[in-house]
Amino acid sequence: MYALVLPGLLFFVLFAYVPIFGNVVAFQAFSPFLGIEGSPWVGFDNFIRIFSDPEVGRAVANTITIALLQIVFSFPAPILLALLLNSLLSNRIKRVVQSIVYLPHFISWVIVISIWQQILGGAGPVAALFESIGVDGVNIMSNPDTFKLLVTSQVIWKDIGWGTIIFFAAIAAIPQELYEAAAVDGAKPWRQMWHVTLPGLVPVISLLLVLTVGNVLTVGFEQLLLQQPIVGADAAQVIDTFVYFRGVVGGDWGISAAAGLIKGIIGTLLVLGANRLAKKMGTDGVL
Repeated sequence: MYALVLPGLLFFVLFAYVPIFGNVVAFQAFSPFLGIEGSPWVGFDNFIRIFSDPEVGRAVANTITIALLQIVFSFPAPILLALLLNSLLSNRIKRVVQSIVYLPHFISWVIVISIWQQILGGAGPVAALFESIGVDGVNIMSNPDTFKLLVTSQVIWKDIGWGTIIFFAAIAAIPQELYEAAAVDGAKPWRQMWHVTLPGLVPVISLLLVLTVGNVLTVGFEQLLLQQPIVGADAAQVIDTFVYFRGVVGGDWGISAAAGLIKGIIGTLLVLGANRLAKKMGTDGVL
């Protein structure tokens, strides 16, 4: 058993715990040519620069807005789809629909955005449809005003089927006797879903919601990086893209490391807070 656990343990040690020591860069004027030992220490100067940088404020605002939209719309989407598919009588139709909706999960963001660009872009069928009714110049992909809703829609389209698998497994674990007892008491399918299925899903929903809250400041680096040139930084700049452009591209490693450290601390506090709230509401939580 320990041998089976070892590969996973090594993965987290190498790629999660060892990189923690790199956070010392947040307190240095780091240079890759000098390394950590040779770079001068600057104390909390990088953190002071973060809180006085207007670009950071814009990135944080965009990150929080997109995260809230995804929690409100993306998080419950797999739950609703799982309940809908569970209500179908034909298992064959369930399998076909589930296979269709979870296939986009395996497509890279480069392909996903290319597909959406072909459909919703200025040369796509949607723009042609608007032109046919007298509305010219419609390009949903390059509209900064609706970009955050577009990002949320892309996440739903790509991951709704994959998330449904988890809730299907949770539904399958609900004892069939509960449905039979509800039917004997006269509960129709809607009542059975409300009083049996949903309560059975609460522990899984609580667990995933706590984890989602912990990742609230991570809203899809690759997805936003690929679309930022189209809509501009005002709409698409988030914390992760700020760290990339300021650190990797701009060479300001110290301020990027400081931003990443702050993000990690806030994420940890959010997980602990959400976990404590979940336990107060009667669920097991994560920890």
